[in-house]
Amino acid sequence: MEHQQVIETFSATAIGFINSQLTKLEDCPHQESQNAPEAYLELYASFTEGMKDIAAGDKLVILTWFHLANREILKCYKRNEVGSKEFGVFSTRSPNRPNPIGLHVVTVLEIVNERRLKIHPMEALDGTPVIDIKPYINSIV
Repeated sequence: MEHQQVIETFSATAIGFINSQLTKLEDCPHQESQNAPEAYLELYASFTEGMKDIAAGDKLVILTWFHLANREILKCYKRNEVGSKEFGVFSTRSPNRPNPIGLHVVTVLEIVNERRLKIHPMEALDGTPVIDIKPYINSIV
């Protein structure tokens, strides 16, 4: 079967944002395993029902939208090794990519209130939009 190229546009709704001590891009670790700090996930009021049954100690997958990313990038250096071989962006975890979706595996440290989770580790910048929360399943990530 022949497939024709179709460029589609999708929309996603931010359900909240990250509240973090990381305020400059250059301060953000490349991976959560590189001393990423604790942070807070703040849900917008209309999405609080979705937090039902999340508990301290749970592992979650947080999907974010890297709103400051360069969406024109298709090749980059791994871990900012400028001057080394360039790699296709889809073989890296660079935030600069056509659809800058961040994937973060975190542990819930505390349920602060019905809209706020204290999580760790989180390498995203303060104000980064959150587009989804999923339970961590070891065989998927």
